[in-house]
Amino acid sequence: MNDMTKTQLPIPPHFNPEEVGYVWRVPYQQRAEQAREWANKYNIKPSSEDITRICLLLIDVQNTFCIPEFELFVGGKSGTGAVDDNVRLCEFVYGNFGVITKIIPTMDTHTAMQIFHPIFWVNAAGEHPTPSATNITPADIEKGVWKVNPGVAYSLGYNYEFLEKHAYHYVKQLSQDGKYPLTVWPYHSMLGGIGHALVSAVEEAVFFHSIARQTQTQFEIKGNHPLTENYSVLRPEVLESFDQRHIGQKNTHLIQQLLDFDCVIIAGQAKSHCVAWTVDDLLTEIQQIDSNLAKKVYLLEDCTSPVVVPGVVDYSEAADAAFERFATSGMHLVQSTQSILSWFEE
Repeated sequence: MNDMTKTQLPIPPHFNPEEVGYVWRVPYQQRAEQAREWANKYNIKPSSEDITRICLLLIDVQNTFCIPEFELFVGGKSGTGAVDDNVRLCEFVYGNFGVITKIIPTMDTHTAMQIFHPIFWVNAAGEHPTPSATNITPADIEKGVWKVNPGVAYSLGYNYEFLEKHAYHYVKQLSQDGKYPLTVWPYHSMLGGIGHALVSAVEEAVFFHSIARQTQTQFEIKGNHPLTENYSVLRPEVLESFDQRHIGQKNTHLIQQLLDFDCVIIAGQAKSHCVAWTVDDLLTEIQQIDSNLAKKVYLLEDCTSPVVVPGVVDYSEAADAAFERFATSGMHLVQSTQSILSWFEE
């Protein structure tokens, strides 16, 4: 175990839980100076000296999912889910960052013309589907309810006939693989936009950790291919087009990197979608290598919430069922209030 006190570190005085649900500028230079002072005060060593290497994988902790009134705010059952999750997440990072070796935030990254955005599809009247209220199935395409927008094909540089065949193949493949149907989402996590950025309070905590522990934060981009969804950071939903052209690939480097850590802690949004899909893909890789590796994965249950749209859809049961399956496989369901070091003593 790392040469650290077994008590959690105090929360630095700059952290204000009341600010977690808002967007603001992180004062980098000031925080960098404070982080160096914090490291000196509590004898926090560079992460390169860690004996036990611990990774914190943060799934899509971005404004678009985590700030109220942004595009796809994950409210969960309480209506304030992602904000509450991130208060706990920040406190967890500050309390334990002396033993967290590396933080890897994933960044859902989109542009306007992608297969899950409204502009990609039109009906006979030339109208785009209503976001969040429209799922597109193979039957919809067969009946002509929705078809690919010709303007999108031109703009993206694809032959329209190819794009039509790909779209039909894509929604069929989702169904055959037992995935969620193609949901048309609101424009979200747009590259270059404020929704794409990490939540300010989380960004601040991650930056503070980077300076104090002298370790580079590793940002992982996902979701930027126009022809496939990418709930999981480890692989897109569909890897090939109808004619076996590669449209995406597994993130083999990250998979291997995660498996090389002694402990992988996972939190973020949403529990029912990008978190569940990432953990599921990681579990698939683990089971192909050595099922005992599942024991090194810890899921922060109180730092993630499911997608819940009151009166429309509630993925809570699906998310809970997925997490129970992960636990049965050997992964650990833990709370952020627990010290990381206590997990290894059980």
